[in-house]
Amino acid sequence: MHVIPVQFATPEYDQTVELRRQILRIPLDLEFYPEDFEKEYLDTHLACYNDQNELLGCLVMTPKIEGQIKMRQVAVAEQHQGKGVGRLLVEASERYASHEGYKEIVLNAREVALKFYLSLAYEKQGKPFTEVTIKHYKMRKLLS
Repeated sequence: MHVIPVQFATPEYDQTVELRRQILRIPLDLEFYPEDFEKEYLDTHLACYNDQNELLGCLVMTPKIEGQIKMRQVAVAEQHQGKGVGRLLVEASERYASHEGYKEIVLNAREVALKFYLSLAYEKQGKPFTEVTIKHYKMRKLLS
């Protein structure tokens, strides 16, 4: 498995959008709209592939305030969940963020992913809140 950046508006980007739609949107009876992608050209898109060039997972990194970047839209193909793909993607995003000079990663974790992020040393911040119809937690990790 390897993680690489993918460019906005490429066939690889389109693959990541479809994976995010399948994993994150359809189960909630939600869809993406054009305005959802208007700012994504400024984001960093990371994708995990196997040796057969099959997309296993992806995530998006969005710059926030100085020194802070937000990890979002983390999706792993259903048949590859629980096999280390998510961990590999998150670790790659941390290396990327650190290399780019960010000091902190923030994210909104779905309740079902809370244990996963806690295992990677992310800290829960505040009380749960509802986003896209389900419970989430604000989380953060300071980078060294």
